[in-house]
Amino acid sequence: MSSLPNRRDCLFGLAAGAGVLAAGSTAARTARAAEQAASPESRPIVYCLNTSTIRHESLKLVDRIEIAAKAGYGAVEPWIREIDEYMQGGGKLADLDKRIRDLGLTVESAIGFAAWIVDDEAERKAGLETAKRDMDLLAQIGGKRIAAPPVNATKERMTNFDAIAERYRALLEVGDQTGVTPQIEVWGFSQTFSKLSECLYVAVAADHPKACVLADIYHLYKGGNDFDSLRFVSGAAMHNFHMNDYPDIPRDKIGDADRVYCGDGVAPVPQILQTLFANGFSGSLSLELFNPNYWKQDPLAVATRGLESMKASVEAATKLKA
Repeated sequence: MSSLPNRRDCLFGLAAGAGVLAAGSTAARTARAAEQAASPESRPIVYCLNTSTIRHESLKLVDRIEIAAKAGYGAVEPWIREIDEYMQGGGKLADLDKRIRDLGLTVESAIGFAAWIVDDEAERKAGLETAKRDMDLLAQIGGKRIAAPPVNATKERMTNFDAIAERYRALLEVGDQTGVTPQIEVWGFSQTFSKLSECLYVAVAADHPKACVLADIYHLYKGGNDFDSLRFVSGAAMHNFHMNDYPDIPRDKIGDADRVYCGDGVAPVPQILQTLFANGFSGSLSLELFNPNYWKQDPLAVATRGLESMKASVEAATKLKA
């Protein structure tokens, strides 16, 4: 790494410390976990549907949003390309915003692919312009956040994490202009952001009050992370969490299409949620699946089954001993 090792180690420590301090002492965490676990209904969690879960070819964005509402979700997490397709078909963002609100939904997050992280200055500048445009679209439909994955930084490992932190801060400043917050996203297959620790380092080093991370059960496994490392992330630094499960497949063999409903795989989903809740997480749990077998089934049935699986996992988490 080209940055000073001592500074890096210090900031990694601060990242861990921020999570621990936000969560409080072990006794306080235990007491708070017990209090919050009184009943799943008392927890201010928003259940969200990432629209990739019902990526049936016959469906348009409006259809997916209506299915989310009918299945009982409180929010949706659309993809920017779906919003583009909606507009290309003559749709108006003001109409989409009204439809979402009329259905009682919110847009807690969205999926975009702006190349904000790359070393090439011209490409990075274009990436920030793309990010601003994407955020502007989201703001017009009430969107709160957008994923910030390491686009174009997956095959070769970047090592200057201080420089990446500066670039993330620049992205956050674009977010300040639009009212939409970019979330550093863990990508298990990336050579740069496969580890939660790497994302935490960048978030802390960015030195911005809205810096935050976006994690995913599948990606944490794919990247070789210990799920217990989530205890270092306070609820104030994570507002959206991608929910899924995976079968017993080695990390180097598993892929996006292998994701399954929560509880249908081998991931310790209740324990993961217990860790998040103990640290004060009260954001949105977003079901993000890419299973082609599910895409062949009735989309409402898939969305409904997915929501049931998340609620069952939350219920199981509240019954675990703190």
